[in-house]
Amino acid sequence: MKKIFVIVMLFVGGFMQAQDKNAKATIEVDGVCMMCKFRIEKAALKTKGVKSATWNMENHQLSLIYNEEKTNLETIQQNVANVGHDTKEIKATEEAYNSVNACCKYRDPNVIDSHGKDGSEN
Repeated sequence: MKKIFVIVMLFVGGFMQAQDKNAKATIEVDGVCMMCKFRIEKAALKTKGVKSATWNMENHQLSLIYNEEKTNLETIQQNVANVGHDTKEIKATEEAYNSVNACCKYRDPNVIDSHGKDGSEN
């Protein structure tokens, strides 16, 4: 009976420790439309260890759930910047930024105006 109790405690302890690997974070990412949303989320999700990525067009916040043992925020931000989107910490290269569709040029005031304040097209 004592052996079963020890085995159960090890299993429960291991299960609870496994849950501690997941972290939640929110980072700011520039973008203006649904195409940007798709690109940003896809780049984050392709990062090994990212379990969930949802970008909010209105407030430009990328909400993440990721395994801290497999990745970190810097790596996720770099992968987002690599597809052309600036984060607060890492700016996309000109080459990466220029690779996004013309309607996604979030650095251009005319593009921002054409999408309206909430990111929807006027």
